[in-house]
Amino acid sequence: MILKKVLIADAVDKAAVDILLKRNIQVDIKTKLTNRELISIIRDYDVLIVRSATKVTKEVIDAGKNLRVIGRAGVGVDNIDVDVATRNRVLVINAPGGNTIAAAELTCIMILSLARPVVAACSKLKSGVWDKESFKGNEVMNKTLAIIGLGRIGREVARRMQAFNMRTIGFDPFVTPEVARSFGVEYMELEKIWPLADYITLHVPLLEATRGLINSITLSKCKKGVRIINCSRGGTINEKALLEGLNSGQVAGAALDVYEEEPCKFTELLEHPKVVCTPHLGASTREAQFKVAEEISLQILTLMDGDSLHVPGAVNADVIP
Repeated sequence: MILKKVLIADAVDKAAVDILLKRNIQVDIKTKLTNRELISIIRDYDVLIVRSATKVTKEVIDAGKNLRVIGRAGVGVDNIDVDVATRNRVLVINAPGGNTIAAAELTCIMILSLARPVVAACSKLKSGVWDKESFKGNEVMNKTLAIIGLGRIGREVARRMQAFNMRTIGFDPFVTPEVARSFGVEYMELEKIWPLADYITLHVPLLEATRGLINSITLSKCKKGVRIINCSRGGTINEKALLEGLNSGQVAGAALDVYEEEPCKFTELLEHPKVVCTPHLGASTREAQFKVAEEISLQILTLMDGDSLHVPGAVNADVIP
């Protein structure tokens, strides 16, 4: 591919710029563009790099007459209309490995924060109240952690929580029971998982099959006092059903990093005393930001030098006509 001009529309580590400039590629950084502003300038670029903030819609892709590549400096591509990109012969790539450890570590922190109410205890102590009686927690040892989605992040979570002697069970339609056993996870179908889990953590993309995966029906099948963690994608949990579960006691706690709408305006859920919440920090480590920036820019150089099928983050290379 001949790729001469790159537009970076979301904040990424300067490593991406440095790598591209060494190949004499023109790089323009224009963040916080409105959809209309992006549409008005995208025709001038061969490559568009985004994170999760910018929505690469049909209108944006259609306006990109010279657009050859859309790069997501991260793992998910649900903010990109991949179907339209494919029809327009635009390659979509992501950085599948860069933020794995950051997201896995945050998930483990969330699990432990639900077991031991550190956040609430810290807040109360800072307000001047010494209260030991209100914050009795639970040990995670010998508890069952259900991991829905056994890709890179789900596997890293399993390995770390096994060090706490948690039993790890899980489901993923693209993973065999034999592969799951290789990293210590007992493979089960979802219907068997719900009643066994003390903790449920999601590591799935947002698809029609996963939208609202955690809902009033699935929660009713869980044991009373289940704890829910979501550091994957907003929309995979029905937030109203989760709130109802928290209020009824069916759900003992929830730890959320992603939401159906971001920024999240569901204040009743955010302010619930049984909820630990963060503003989509899954990939927000210095190491992860460097790695995804480096990964996406190096893949662009690979596209300039060879076959798109050799790019590990190519999302739609095999279906572009």
